[in-house]
Amino acid sequence: MKNFYKINSNKIFVGALCLLIALNIFGTVSENALFLQSTKPLFIPVFLIFFFIRNKVIILPFILFLLFSFLGDSASMFFSNETFLKASSIMYLLSYFCLVGFVAPKFNFEKINIVIALYLIFVILINMYFLYTIYSILKTIVPDSLEVFLFGVKSISMIFLVIIAFGIYLTSETKLSILFLIMAISFVFSDILNYVSHYYVYHWSLLALDRISHVVGLFFFFKYIMEYNKLPKRLNEVNDHHAYSKNILV
Repeated sequence: MKNFYKINSNKIFVGALCLLIALNIFGTVSENALFLQSTKPLFIPVFLIFFFIRNKVIILPFILFLLFSFLGDSASMFFSNETFLKASSIMYLLSYFCLVGFVAPKFNFEKINIVIALYLIFVILINMYFLYTIYSILKTIVPDSLEVFLFGVKSISMIFLVIIAFGIYLTSETKLSILFLIMAISFVFSDILNYVSHYYVYHWSLLALDRISHVVGLFFFFKYIMEYNKLPKRLNEVNDHHAYSKNILV
C-alpha cells in the first residue's frame, strides 16, 4: 500500500508538470498576453502544493531560490515592459547565486584528475567565448547598458552553476548530481531562448520552448529536493559530503 501511494504521488507530480506545459503551449499558440503573464507565476506554487503532500522539509537555500525565482516569474505582472526584464533578471540572478552557494562546497577537488580538469577547462573556455559573442551582439542592439550588464553577470553565474554541477556529476555520478545537472541545463536553455525571443526574433515556438525548459528545470529542482531529503540527517559538513557523493551505481 505504501509503494502504491508513492507511485501515485510520483504520477501526480509528473501530471502537474504535463498540465503546466500544456497551459503554456496553449498560451503561446494563442498569444494571449494576459494568459501568459498569469500562468508563469503559477509554476512554483503548483509544484509546492504537490511537493508538500509528502515532503515537509526544505532547507534555507532552496527556500531563497524559490522566493527569488517566483519574484522573477511574477515581474511582468508588476512592472512595465521597460523595467520588467531588468527586475526579472535581478531576481533570477539572486536565485542562481543561492544555488551556486549551496552546491559549490560540494565540489570535491580531490577527485578531479587531469582528464576531468582539462575537460572542464575546455568547456569553460567554450562557454566564455559563446557568452562574449552574445554579449558583444547585445551591446549593439540593446540601448540599456544596465540590461546588458545584468545579462553578463547572470550568464556568468549560470556558467558557474553548470560547470560545478557538471564537475560534481563527473566525479560522483550520483542520482543527485544527475538531477542537479539536468536542472541547471534546463535553466540555461530557458534563459538563452528568453533573450533570443526578446532581442533577436520572436516566435511563439521559441517562447513555448523557453517556458517548457523553465518548468522542466523547476520539476527537476523539486525532484532534487525530494532525493536530498532522503539522505540521513548529517551531523557535520564531512558527513554531508560523504552522503552526497555516495555512488548510486554501487
